[in-house]
Amino acid sequence: MLERHPTARRGEPAVIAAAYAEPRLRALFPFPSHGALTFHRNTHFPWSNDLPFIVGDAQSCIVYAPLSASPRVLGDSLTPNEAAALVVAHLPNDCGPAFEGPWPPAESSTH
Repeated sequence: MLERHPTARRGEPAVIAAAYAEPRLRALFPFPSHGALTFHRNTHFPWSNDLPFIVGDAQSCIVYAPLSASPRVLGDSLTPNEAAALVVAHLPNDCGPAFEGPWPPAESSTH
């Protein structure tokens, strides 16, 4: 995405660059869509959808909590770098790196 490869999804370059600068976000699966940059624990649909995400551009960003969380807005009027740092601050301790496949992860068959 940073190199704007023709087959890569498009997103706000400043937000993508800020997220890439954060090692914990770089380990996740980024998914830009409709002005948002979401992060997922997995690489194939269905997505985890349980992590905070960024909506915005180079001038102003909002960080939202996952859909099931409250409050929904974790921060607004943020720079892309501030937004990326806020997402990292709200990641679960057990988060990352993203695994190959759909969500939820396959359970171990050692039962």
